[in-house]
Amino acid sequence: MTQHSRDTPQFYLTAPSPCPYLPGQEERKVFTHLVGDRAADLNHLLTEGGFRRSQSIAYRPACETCRACVSVRVIANEFVPTRNMRRVANRNDDILGDMRSATPTSEQYSVFRAYLDARHRDGGMADMTVLDYAMMIEDSHVDTRLVEYRLRGPDSALNGRGAGPLLAVALTDVLRDGLSMVYSFFEPDFAGRSLGTFMILDHIERARRMGLKYVYLGYWVPKSKKMDYKSRFLPQERLMPAGWERIAR
Repeated sequence: MTQHSRDTPQFYLTAPSPCPYLPGQEERKVFTHLVGDRAADLNHLLTEGGFRRSQSIAYRPACETCRACVSVRVIANEFVPTRNMRRVANRNDDILGDMRSATPTSEQYSVFRAYLDARHRDGGMADMTVLDYAMMIEDSHVDTRLVEYRLRGPDSALNGRGAGPLLAVALTDVLRDGLSMVYSFFEPDFAGRSLGTFMILDHIERARRMGLKYVYLGYWVPKSKKMDYKSRFLPQERLMPAGWERIAR
């Protein structure tokens, strides 16, 4: 009889379900639990192997007839923004980003709820309550942070640099070699600021300052319009059958 150590991850396969990216396709995922003292090390190894984290679960696609999902990581120190990205950065130079512990707040949930209602009303997260949101943020056994993005408020001689209303939030894991952007959302009334792009640019700069090589963006799906933006952050590496492949243009 085979004996398994409590520290040995056990992997499971989900039943087929409709693919959220490609119409007419079905998806399956292989997943394992990220718990215990070795959760952080396992999260790093699995992320390097193309997995993503959702709460205390690490998963990756295991579809029978499709290999469209490609893991992408930006090479932070070599990244060169496009002209449009520089315009996005300049447009948002009045926003302050603050990396803090992963603690949910009602203010964050208000932005999260508005984002879901505007962008993902029919998605799998559409019915998430404030308690569900709290679990998404807190149910982590790895080094997880929140980056809050606020409009800059008036400076004060007493409190220093002022912070205004919350516009966007990124849930981010700190790995040994990079930052992994788990989930991000923003106030839909400010969609014209391209806040999704701005948050990625900010994470690339944060990775540089922290001495980390990569920013993990999750899955790029070439035939999916809503995932195509990830291919624009170059140079990057994409996880192919033979390993991570550098893409410069």
